[in-house]
Amino acid sequence: MKEKSDSRVGAVVLAAGASSRMGEVKQLLPLADSTVLEQTLGNLRAAGVDEIVLVLGSSAERIRQRIAGLSIERLRILVNPDYRQGMATSLRAGLSALDGNVAAALIVLADQPFIQANTFDQIIERYRHYDAQIVVPTYKGFRGNPVLLDRSVFEEIMALQGDIGCRAIFGNHLNGIVKVEVSDIGILLDIDNKDDYERLRDFGQPGQEEGLLVEATREARAMPDTGEQVPSAMAELIIVGWNPVAAGLARLGDFLDFSVVVVDPLVKSFDMPTKARLLNTLNLSLLSSSTDKYIVVASRGKFDEEAIEQSLRIENAYVGLVANRKRSLEILRRLESKGELGEKLTRVRVSAGLEIGARTSEEIALSVMAEIVSQRALKSKEAKT
Repeated sequence: MKEKSDSRVGAVVLAAGASSRMGEVKQLLPLADSTVLEQTLGNLRAAGVDEIVLVLGSSAERIRQRIAGLSIERLRILVNPDYRQGMATSLRAGLSALDGNVAAALIVLADQPFIQANTFDQIIERYRHYDAQIVVPTYKGFRGNPVLLDRSVFEEIMALQGDIGCRAIFGNHLNGIVKVEVSDIGILLDIDNKDDYERLRDFGQPGQEEGLLVEATREARAMPDTGEQVPSAMAELIIVGWNPVAAGLARLGDFLDFSVVVVDPLVKSFDMPTKARLLNTLNLSLLSSSTDKYIVVASRGKFDEEAIEQSLRIENAYVGLVANRKRSLEILRRLESKGELGEKLTRVRVSAGLEIGARTSEEIALSVMAEIVSQRALKSKEAKT
């Protein structure tokens, strides 16, 4: 492995968004004794980065005025006039502004103020001691942010267009991606809307952080995070991710007497149907040994690839991916390029669900559940013949 112990690492902080789902300037929302953006920058300042480039767009002047008093020697601020055209424009602007001697860059989202300084340092350390083009942090198997990019992939980022991020190039660098497991749940926490903000606004208050961590990642009561398998005589519905489609699937599964398990790092127990169990670690080998398992990956791109790969390595009756066809085929292409799963990939239902003209989250959940019921009936029929 090629060591990069002397490499300079910068950070690009993306803070150009218009906060349309928030309804106000998200970067300036109060958080503990500062703001969302100030806390993000403060954590970076305490880490071992050599340079910080802050990319502004919407409300740039207000944000600039607010952070004017921050004492960050290595901070450079720029305004992206094209921010309305999507995240790719801010990525390009930020990377272009980095000093030419910077060998790699952390891509930091301004609305993730809970990432600890030592987590940034862990990612940088992993980069400097491995021949990595891309470093991705994980928490209990769940992929998070920030992502670190080696300068060798900057050119590909500069070619991106629209509202897409650096993950768009991951499929081209499967052998160059290194993951680092961290103990910091902050890599999964972002403030995307008002509900997120209300849930997490006291995260940094003295005496509150530990309680909020426990609440945000409530341990599975019926499925502890151990190597112990959970027996079940019922058909099992395994849902990876938590969103309106996943919630609809959980309710339908409960109604149809499936044993429902939700795999997600942040969902709370009171969000679940009464009988549903939680697994807050992305490790599907902890599931029961039953072959009557129906796995639906509905994580909206957060853990899709990892979940599909794990699903195909265990015994199951069905694997479905809830995503648009373009996204689904891209995931299968990346997995196929690894050359390990072979024909198993043909078993993945993309996009999951029967064609019933589904549009709403509830209708999509119904179409997926209908396909699962159909597959289960077919399996039962074949077993009798």
